[in-house]
Amino acid sequence: MSRLLDIAKLLLPEVLVDNFKLTKHEIKQDELHFYFTELNNVPIEYKAVKLSSKGFFPEATVQDFPIRGKNVYLHIIRRRWLNESTKKVITRDWQLVAKGTRITSEFATFLKDIS
Repeated sequence: MSRLLDIAKLLLPEVLVDNFKLTKHEIKQDELHFYFTELNNVPIEYKAVKLSSKGFFPEATVQDFPIRGKNVYLHIIRRRWLNESTKKVITRDWQLVAKGTRITSEFATFLKDIS
């Protein structure tokens, strides 16, 4: 998997490769599917607060840049924590998806620039 991770670092959004675990990949006809799960790293702004892991959000699927003529889909599972003192759910806002779309922000910017 480490060789795949090295290649993924070159092709996929950096925020995913650095903060999520690549758990699986599949090739289905003309599509590449990459599956990511957020690492259990507490957000820096909450290091002094007692948080407990409270599972995950449902999987989100977003489209990224095509690779070698194949559509690329990123399946992302984000983590959530519970602030033990306030009982509020804590999450990160990764800004992975362009507003109003189901494609990555980088891909949306690229499409906007070429249109």
